[in-house]
Amino acid sequence: MNGTHNEHILRSYDEELARLKGEIVRMGEIAVAQIAAAMDVIERRDSRAAERVIANDDAIDQLEASVSSDVLMLLAKRQPMARDLREVMAALRIASNIERIGDYAANLAKRSIALNLTAAIPPVHNLPTLAETASDMLTDVLQAYRESDEKNARTIWDR
Repeated sequence: MNGTHNEHILRSYDEELARLKGEIVRMGEIAVAQIAAAMDVIERRDSRAAERVIANDDAIDQLEASVSSDVLMLLAKRQPMARDLREVMAALRIASNIERIGDYAANLAKRSIALNLTAAIPPVHNLPTLAETASDMLTDVLQAYRESDEKNARTIWDR
């Protein structure tokens, strides 16, 4: 929501849209941290830390529920049109995708607990690189989303 061409007559509407964007960004930041934590527990074979990663998935789930609620409220109360409607509906889809990323991080942590019950296996060399690439892309796309930078978002998509 670029302030130069998308300000509304009602400041409260802009504040609601900004709050929605903030929730999405917060979700993404938690997901990035969860990916890093999941990779760390795999490397260190730390089942207790893995349990914390699994428990922390609730924070992302709660933010997704909050985003869904906020979207429904915005749709009912503000009846957004055109660009605003697309942004509000995109927020719903983005939240769903970030929630899925959080689930994947929690699943990695769950699998690490099972792996800790067996003898150490050789590390999968591509896994840390894959996790780092995913985290970097998520961080970059969150920045593009925060700044409403469509050009940068497309660049990230093309990586």
